[in-house]
Amino acid sequence: MTATPSTEQVQQALATVQDPEIHRPITDLGMVKSVDIAEDGAVHVGIYLTIAGCPMKGRIEKDVAEATRKVDGVTSVTVELDVMSDEQRKELQTKLRGGQAEKEIPFAKPSSLTKVFAVASGKGGVGKSSVTVNLAAAMAARGHKVGVVDADIYGHSVPRMIGASDFPTKVGDMIMPPTAHDLKVISVGMFTQGNQPVVWRGPMLHRALQQFLSDVYWGDLDVLLMDLPPGTGDIAISVAQLLPSAELLVVTTPQQAAAEVAERAGAITAQTHQRITGVIENMSYFLPPEGGEPLHLFGEGGGRTVADTLSKTLGTEIPLLGQVPLDPRLRVASDEGKPLVLSDPDLEVSKVITGVAESLAGKPRGLAGMQLGISPAGR
Repeated sequence: MTATPSTEQVQQALATVQDPEIHRPITDLGMVKSVDIAEDGAVHVGIYLTIAGCPMKGRIEKDVAEATRKVDGVTSVTVELDVMSDEQRKELQTKLRGGQAEKEIPFAKPSSLTKVFAVASGKGGVGKSSVTVNLAAAMAARGHKVGVVDADIYGHSVPRMIGASDFPTKVGDMIMPPTAHDLKVISVGMFTQGNQPVVWRGPMLHRALQQFLSDVYWGDLDVLLMDLPPGTGDIAISVAQLLPSAELLVVTTPQQAAAEVAERAGAITAQTHQRITGVIENMSYFLPPEGGEPLHLFGEGGGRTVADTLSKTLGTEIPLLGQVPLDPRLRVASDEGKPLVLSDPDLEVSKVITGVAESLAGKPRGLAGMQLGISPAGR
């Protein structure tokens, strides 16, 4: 006869269940309300949801039941859902903020190990957003923890390109971002009705960006990518103020007219004292399906011109990180919400973007450089 399972055994099983949005064990988050075990092996588990009407409650209930059933001696499982009190939610927020009760931008702290890249362009239509999304997806596919901020307030398009159809969940004054393709993403488009335009001036734009950075629970990211609006307006200035350590990636196309505008977008760093990581030339050439020489439909040399000019202007070497070919499949994949680097990684365009992503992100850091809070035992 199988022995009746212990509370400790059930708790150990529940520790394998992660909250789908926070991605941490429910036992660490204070979500396990109770565990009652009858002599016949029937187990009743009480679970606290973070909010009433939690969109993930069905998945949590299912995962809890499945994990509990795996414990030897369990004959049946009943899961009862409850909702955290305001005080419990505040405790959870403090825990997620690393013990800090007040809001702060984690990426602006000197101890932050997250690489922040602000993707900029001088003008619209150069493919900045599709480059951002595919860079992020390529990094995530190689084991990095990646977040994407759609900071293009007026022309937000990242959620569609990533395939993020879910809405953020609010836990008190903390926002849980939706996830798609292992990418956490937040966009103003998730807070507007339908396809309504955003009619905001500078202070509102600054506050929105500040909330995306401080109110959203990003967790421990390796890389944060920010898709900026074209040009050198309010958002670019706000990024410099809120995240002075953010590095710029300048996206341009080969034609000289676009290159001249891109140079201005990069040269803003001379005033904001930020670093430019490099230049990415998009739509560099077209590879005919039947083979043959690459066709330079939009001219040649724009990316190299931008990199050379910025190097002279800023007095430091600015590399041309990659030349991304023009491929209609990149546009199709973006419309379908399936980053091309994931759906068709063997294409030339995917290989180029993946190469740039690897040069930017390096290797997943794991525990390297993290403070574990270990101190010598007292004597």
